[in-house]
Amino acid sequence: MHSFFSKYTSQSQSQPQPQSHRPSAPPLLDHQHPSSSQPQYGQPHHGYGSSSYGHYSFPQGTHPDVIRSFQMVDRDRSGYIDEIELQQALSSGYQRFSLRTIRLLMFLFKNPSSPSGIGPSEFAALWSCLGQWRAIFERFDRDRSGKIDSMELRDALYSLGYAIPPSVLQVLISRYENKNGWRVELDFDCFVECGMIVKGLTEKFKEKDRNYSGSATLTYDAFMSMIIPFLVS
Repeated sequence: MHSFFSKYTSQSQSQPQPQSHRPSAPPLLDHQHPSSSQPQYGQPHHGYGSSSYGHYSFPQGTHPDVIRSFQMVDRDRSGYIDEIELQQALSSGYQRFSLRTIRLLMFLFKNPSSPSGIGPSEFAALWSCLGQWRAIFERFDRDRSGKIDSMELRDALYSLGYAIPPSVLQVLISRYENKNGWRVELDFDCFVECGMIVKGLTEKFKEKDRNYSGSATLTYDAFMSMIIPFLVS
């Protein structure tokens, strides 16, 4: 079954070489290269222009389905949506994101200068990112169960450029362990949560590691400011 997000994405056959930390945007997927058959997010595309939305605009090339999803939940026409509205916009048929994941996405994608919520540009970027991550999830969900185990999670993060050590992987997985001792399996919601934690912390660390040496010196305040948002989301 194709997801709400994968409708406009396709899987990539190439994988980047992992590093201890690196720019954390997902690798370019096939859908990011111009084609005549697929709408391109953030790029000009025949038939789609920049959609004006009140005083705000979606990026050039934003697919109409993305715009409609935003407008359907922005009932007050403010040009911004809160976490509940974002959850409604991103949820579809068999896929629903938990508020914990939604709050994490809000933290990572919301424009700090716009306290009102997620605007059209941020929503389009978030939608595109989730489409890419959905393609990665489906690539490693080899049995098409709609879930991946810890080793598939490791391989999926590896393909995105994150060679996280086993100890870190275990901490991520422990978040979803149950008392029955069954093997942990993650659905797309949990995969996005795990991936965005790794992505977000990597980006925060990179801000301190200007020389890409793999090490950085942080004050206690800076460390706490970096970590706490990911713990309380």
